[in-house]
Amino acid sequence: MSTRVLVIANRTAATPRLLDEVRSRAERDPCAFTLLIPDVTDRRAADWTLQNALLLLSKAAGGPVDSLVGGPEPFEAIKDAVGTGRYDEILISTKPARTSKWLRRDLVRKVEGLGLPVTAIVPQKRKVTADDVDFIGTG
Repeated sequence: MSTRVLVIANRTAATPRLLDEVRSRAERDPCAFTLLIPDVTDRRAADWTLQNALLLLSKAAGGPVDSLVGGPEPFEAIKDAVGTGRYDEILISTKPARTSKWLRRDLVRKVEGLGLPVTAIVPQKRKVTADDVDFIGTG
């Protein structure tokens, strides 16, 4: 049985640290990943993030990654997704503390209150390599 992982990200959805975490989890155990971009109301509003992130995350996961978009309130979007009962754990990828609205709003702690294991991922300064993006445009 696969671990069902809800990945919460917006602008950090295709960062190397998140990709590394997804790759590591997929190599360690069978996982099914779903990307939730909670700060938008529809897929068009997700601009570049959704399409590019799904390509990169799918490569890192070794298979397809599902996607969801939420409303303007991140916690409510996450709570709604968790309420479906389809997830076993949550990865939250956010900007560094100095620029993250989510960290200033204490989103990680609030999400921990939903009862699932939560891992927070803050991007480090590492450039995306050719290995990360060599398939973009081939799908």
